[in-house]
Amino acid sequence: MDVWYYMRYIYLLPYEDLNLERFRYIYQTSMPKNPSRISVALPEILRHFEEMRQRVFAREVLADILDRNRSAWNIPDYVVTDKFIEFLVAEAKLSVVPVISENYRSVTRYVWGKASPFAVAVSLRPNAFLSHGSAVFLHGLTNQIPRTIYINKEQSVKPRSGSPVIQENLDRAFSGQQRKSRYSFTHEGSTIILLSGKYTDRLEVGPVKVETGEDVDVTRIERTLIDIAVRPDYAGGIYQVLEAYRTAKDRISVSTLIATLKKLDYVYPYHQSIGLYMDRAGYEENRTKRLLALGTTLDFYLTYGIKDRMYDPKWRLFFPKGF
Repeated sequence: MDVWYYMRYIYLLPYEDLNLERFRYIYQTSMPKNPSRISVALPEILRHFEEMRQRVFAREVLADILDRNRSAWNIPDYVVTDKFIEFLVAEAKLSVVPVISENYRSVTRYVWGKASPFAVAVSLRPNAFLSHGSAVFLHGLTNQIPRTIYINKEQSVKPRSGSPVIQENLDRAFSGQQRKSRYSFTHEGSTIILLSGKYTDRLEVGPVKVETGEDVDVTRIERTLIDIAVRPDYAGGIYQVLEAYRTAKDRISVSTLIATLKKLDYVYPYHQSIGLYMDRAGYEENRTKRLLALGTTLDFYLTYGIKDRMYDPKWRLFFPKGF
């Protein structure tokens, strides 16, 4: 029944016969409603997010998007960040993603559509990048799907130790197990480990496209091979590191690797570890001898805490028996 017809109709009835609830329902559902200004702006908001390469957002990023576009989208001031987020969750493709930590503060991220766990992981810290075992996977150097994601947030600049390395101190440093970060989160079945690497100004870091289409920052292949030789446990251990070196054999530039290693300026002679990995992975002698030329003045170790060990005189390197 048309609302105006109904209004005329009720005047013909005695008061006690009026169905006020029925009238209220017809009135509320029949009268035209003005859509909110944020609803009117929805097509523009959708277009904005679809054109962005980013798919994972922190709350403050969404607040900044709202502030920068409020005028263009004609969104009133009373629509604050939380209201904006609620609207996008209800009316668009935004979802709330918890990233849980048992020992540290859990965080919330907001995902537009579908996002890779790697993109969620990198979003946890500004300027962070994927490294170690995650970089090995993203560069296709392993077929094993990782359940642990490693991200590196570099420390501030610190002065390099001016003291020369002596054999006694080196032996002591590698007698125990590799120190591991306990700064961890969980997300959709993956464990995310946050590393605090030395400052390198993001040396040899660049974008890689992941399976959901996003670009994520990751160490390039030569830097990755150095990182996993330095911290093999973050790549699954020395056998997984060796497999990565084998797979990368025809894809890397030894010149780039050596230049990157020099810029990283490690105190310890990690070129000896890298040289042994290359030897075992079948690299040509004309490539490995460039690492050998960097010098072997100290006995070194392929990894930490070796119990039953053997020695390679060429690289002056201790390694686990059976490797």
